[in-house]
Amino acid sequence: MSIRFAAAGAGECGAVARVLRRPRLRAPANDHDNQAESDTMLHEALQHFARHGLGAAERARNIALRAFFEGNREQYRHWLGICRKLDRQMANRLATAHGAVEEFEPLILPE
Repeated sequence: MSIRFAAAGAGECGAVARVLRRPRLRAPANDHDNQAESDTMLHEALQHFARHGLGAAERARNIALRAFFEGNREQYRHWLGICRKLDRQMANRLATAHGAVEEFEPLILPE
């Protein structure tokens, strides 16, 4: 009969040591710097979603478009932010479509 010998691993590599070891705490993946200002926008986006359901992002985009063409830039940016919270791709398409117009806005002189 043959005798087999298996050497023990290092103290931390053993199965019991792995079970008893405390897990390392990692930083959360959603730890953002602008948490305070995004909380209010997130709250408003969730309220908008609660009222309008799955079509909330499209509705926010339409309100942003209306505000853009009325010349209300503050309301446009607000609804663009809500749209961005609900559907980032839709908001990015809207922002890139109207971004060039906003860049040249100061060049337009009032009559």
